[in-house]
Amino acid sequence: MKYEREIDLIRTCDVLVAGAGPSGMAASIEAARKGLDVILIERNGYVGGMMTSSMVTTLMGEVSEGTIVDEAAKMLGAKDTSTAIDVEEARILLEDWLSSNGVHIMLLTTLIDANTIGNCIENVVVKTKTGIHAIKAKTYIDATGDGELASAAGSSFEYGREDNLVQPVSIMYHIAGADKESTIRCTHEEDDFITTKGTSYLKECKMAEAKGILPKDVSIVRLYPGKNKGEYLVNATQKGKVNTLDVNQLTDAAIELRRQIGKINEFIREFVPGFENIYTLRSADVIGVRESRRVNGLYKLTAEDIISGKRFDDVVVHNASFPIDIHNPEGGGQAETDSIPVQVQPYDIPMRCLQPVGIDNLILCGRCISGTHRAHASYRVMRIAMATGQAAGVMAYVMIKYGRIDYGQVRRILLQDGIDLGE
Repeated sequence: MKYEREIDLIRTCDVLVAGAGPSGMAASIEAARKGLDVILIERNGYVGGMMTSSMVTTLMGEVSEGTIVDEAAKMLGAKDTSTAIDVEEARILLEDWLSSNGVHIMLLTTLIDANTIGNCIENVVVKTKTGIHAIKAKTYIDATGDGELASAAGSSFEYGREDNLVQPVSIMYHIAGADKESTIRCTHEEDDFITTKGTSYLKECKMAEAKGILPKDVSIVRLYPGKNKGEYLVNATQKGKVNTLDVNQLTDAAIELRRQIGKINEFIREFVPGFENIYTLRSADVIGVRESRRVNGLYKLTAEDIISGKRFDDVVVHNASFPIDIHNPEGGGQAETDSIPVQVQPYDIPMRCLQPVGIDNLILCGRCISGTHRAHASYRVMRIAMATGQAAGVMAYVMIKYGRIDYGQVRRILLQDGIDLGE
């Protein structure tokens, strides 16, 4: 992109991390703990990414022991992978976590371009309240989720499945007013219970969608217990066939999804025992996008890799585990099964998936790493994304110290940090 006026260079640093979601925070902290000068830019007015802006307040997925995930989960009070944390508390805790580790946070800072020379990023162009500026780093990390930095730098990417459809978008929200002694939960497609009508909850969800009682394609209303009694996270709103790189389609989807909330709440009040008096406590600020760009890397993780639990010689995340959770782009429920998603064996993510083709000083982390549509449906969740972020932070340190990303050094540091890599 060319600008008519000169862009002033407002900062230089060792590492520029774009996106303050789970993977970006982990990458920033890991790099800062290694003594690097780290700038973390974020378009929202707070950190946390989908966790705090889109109310994805359950830290899902599994990875091996010793990663920064354990530290984050303990700090946030995430007692398991299906109980929602407190989003307001998380915003403060996460900002303190970053600041106390020496990360320089720049909120309300939008990435708009990347200038390259040869196979390297020279600087990134951002927009702030004071105008358009450039930030120059030695190494860059794309933690935007949408692969925005990689795309701006000219990296190639894939989008969606073979028909170009991606997983549907949603708006998550929290409810309060449920029976404080309730033990009800519906966290996936086989979590059933008896409704106030004496029937199967999962069957009632499907019938309600078919009859128009629930919005179109909302064939399951997932209920995750909140940190506070009587509060639940609701994962139900859904709109498919949305181009998640098109601002007009995202805008229309956001408006429609917010309107679905009232209808879903009416269903909950009628069918869920002890939920007769629930109300919306808060809804997400930002529409939840499950899938967009997947940047092409030196290796592309496949569904076959994760189903078989494949090991790699250049492993940076070990024992990653989460089902191939593909929310149906063309209807309700799952895309590949009628009930629970396809299961996987604990698998490795190789360092090559974090290395984009053609850009030497850029590292990927989070859901934009290199993989297929089906594999992405497993590694896109927060705990796995955070582990890739920590690996990206170590890779940035090694690149700066040794002039290239040497896997032997990356592995040595990860092991030194206490991370289980499967030895």
